[in-house]
Amino acid sequence: MKLLLTSAGVKNASIRDALVDLLGKPIAESTALCIPTAMYGHPRAGLDRAWQFVAGRSAEPMTDLEWKSVALLELAALPSLPAEQWTPWLRDADVLLFSGGDALYLAHWVRESGLEDLLPTLEQTVWVGMSAGSMVTAPSVGEDFIQWRKGEIEDRALGLVDFAICPHLAEDGMPGNTMAEAVAWAETMPCPSYAIDDQTAIRVVDGRVDVVSEGRWERFGGTAA
Repeated sequence: MKLLLTSAGVKNASIRDALVDLLGKPIAESTALCIPTAMYGHPRAGLDRAWQFVAGRSAEPMTDLEWKSVALLELAALPSLPAEQWTPWLRDADVLLFSGGDALYLAHWVRESGLEDLLPTLEQTVWVGMSAGSMVTAPSVGEDFIQWRKGEIEDRALGLVDFAICPHLAEDGMPGNTMAEAVAWAETMPCPSYAIDDQTAIRVVDGRVDVVSEGRWERFGGTAA
């Protein structure tokens, strides 16, 4: 699977070019599945934020990129359906668009739905994440980012990559996470980590990692890239 891990969607030309490169064809010739599941796990996301993401009315460009087609997939619905019904939906999509929200809630439903078992077979599919939709690919997300708690929940994300992500890096006094907060978070993480702002994405293909940015980012520890 190919990954494009963003903080706030496809915000600039460099990230858009990286997406087209991963797709291997124009966006207008590509089919997408929109997956808003993470939104429901975050106490401040709300139904309006989920609708904005799905409808392309949010400030994070994802579903409104002039795709050939965009379909809606809710992971929480999949356990009630036979796998032979929903598996073709994922196999036929060129890209999976994962919203922000709560990363561990999303990880829970990726597992519960059966999608986790299917992911290794989606070799040419592009995973595009925004905020929590990117963070969930890490081994863990860090205590600072856990909003959804089901009992004694373990900080275990999907581990599709070997680094963690702090999104929404911002200048002091601006909405988001300051560099000081990112540094403090990184010191608690058991793996290499990146802090990225909303103009930055991390591209991962066959284990190769590179950063695509028109903004600010920082890597902490390890040898992930």
